[in-house]
Amino acid sequence: MRKVNSAGLALLLGLVTVLSPLPARAQTSSAVAVATSARTSSAASPAARKAAENITAEKMKEMLYFISSDEMAGRNTPSPGLDQTAKYIADRLAKLKLKPAGDNHKSYFQTIALRSTEVDREKTSVVLGERTFRHGEDFLPSGRTGGEAEGPLVYVGHGWVFKPKGINAYEGLDVAGKIMVVSGNGTAPPSGVTLPEVRAASAGDWESPVSYARKHGAKGLILIPRNFDRAWRFGGAMAARPTYRVARFDDEAAGEGADEKPQPQPANLPTIIPSREMLTALFAGEQVEGSRVLQAATAGESLKGFDLAPAKRLRVALSLRVNQATTQNVVAVIEGKDSKLKNEYVALGAHYDHVGVGREINGDSIYNGADDDGSGTTALLAMAEAFSKGPRPKRSILFVWHAGEEKGLWGSQYFVEYPTVPLQSIVTQLNIDMIGRSKKAGDTNPRNKMLTGPDEIYVIGSKMMSTELGNLSESVNSSYLGLKFNYHYDQPNDPERLFYRSDHFNYARKGVPIIFYFDGVHEDYHQPSDHADKIDYEKMQKVTRTVFVLASELANAPARPVVDKQIPPERLER
Repeated sequence: MRKVNSAGLALLLGLVTVLSPLPARAQTSSAVAVATSARTSSAASPAARKAAENITAEKMKEMLYFISSDEMAGRNTPSPGLDQTAKYIADRLAKLKLKPAGDNHKSYFQTIALRSTEVDREKTSVVLGERTFRHGEDFLPSGRTGGEAEGPLVYVGHGWVFKPKGINAYEGLDVAGKIMVVSGNGTAPPSGVTLPEVRAASAGDWESPVSYARKHGAKGLILIPRNFDRAWRFGGAMAARPTYRVARFDDEAAGEGADEKPQPQPANLPTIIPSREMLTALFAGEQVEGSRVLQAATAGESLKGFDLAPAKRLRVALSLRVNQATTQNVVAVIEGKDSKLKNEYVALGAHYDHVGVGREINGDSIYNGADDDGSGTTALLAMAEAFSKGPRPKRSILFVWHAGEEKGLWGSQYFVEYPTVPLQSIVTQLNIDMIGRSKKAGDTNPRNKMLTGPDEIYVIGSKMMSTELGNLSESVNSSYLGLKFNYHYDQPNDPERLFYRSDHFNYARKGVPIIFYFDGVHEDYHQPSDHADKIDYEKMQKVTRTVFVLASELANAPARPVVDKQIPPERLER
């Protein structure tokens, strides 16, 4: 499962995730009540129970030890280890005789082109007077465009204009030919203005720092983000290596999970994030010190703008190299036996990537990702085998192993934007992201506080879109293994935002009802110690069999689950 905002530093004016309208198949609440009572009394069928016995802890243990081995080097996206894992999955699917459903349905791989921008250090510099600042130590590039700029400096506070509330950071200031210093990341509105208010305002009633700079002739931007320390903690590491993005999303100027297209940063507006030391130098001798400017930025406070001393001229040169690579989703289908219903799909998904090789902890730098999400990857393989051996269901079963989830839900976003089966034919998506860890009796480690027990699993979103789907899920579980379903993360104000942080979300925003299975954050989450020897394989077996039986019932049901609710929009952090 991805960490919040793990997609990196990008100067994108993506203000909101616009969710697809409620699908046409949604019904009135009274109609739903009748349909639900008639169609969710299903118990786990004997045939599904029998087929589920092919899913065993022993088989999953063998697969997971390979998938999370050091040889896979943490399955970063992109990486040879991830490619080797994809080949391992595809080879097993071929032996099971599942149909390829990737590129042109001739391959198990859905190819995703990636592009990165890497700083050319020899041609990149920032100079103030006689002082030269170094990339990665004194400043970080923000955004994915290079360019050159030279000029005096002007501090513009938060840099926003919002006429409905009389906000104008530029009163008495002229930014033409100058480099703007902004207390903010350029995308989040200032305190007192909400994203919905910006969205509702007329185009001429507001300006972000980026759009204002573009329209009024500024030469460059220096951004002081509110999450300054985090930007440097992660941005410093990113500056040392290429940071890939999905090329097609860049081509379309699409933000992470966004349907509205943000405006691209112009090539002649080089933008950087300064270090504390650089800020001190920039504001030396000015009416406000650099530390005060940083304090205002991190607190969301508004300071009045002013021109810095005319003698101070900054020269910025950002040179970026473009690198290209590919990765892939792995996609397969078991075709249903009903001549009509085989054109509909129950989708089963997991992400098979993790975070690769990183900071060494206790002598280990390989982040193996056994639970996250080797457990889900393995569960899908086990279910593929069970479906291949058991009686074929009426509907088809779609398996998608997503790449790049840890980078920002890349693989699932790519699949729903460029589906290899008609998206409207997917009746439900069941997402498995971490199901292998259990909290042991007597465990008082605060980092395991939210970890579920050996007979418990978090079930997220099961009733958020479809009351019927949630009721069916409960009915099947209660008549089968009777796991404890924990709905903690379905709370409307869940501060962890888990509903938005794994691959099911991209299906949900397209109107596909989902369920997300999750064991809980634990002491080894996103650590090199997430190893296969810490997995509770009996729990994995129980959860995987439960998901398999539910998928079987969905695939044999006379009608698809009714969507009767609209999911709430994602709460974007400032």
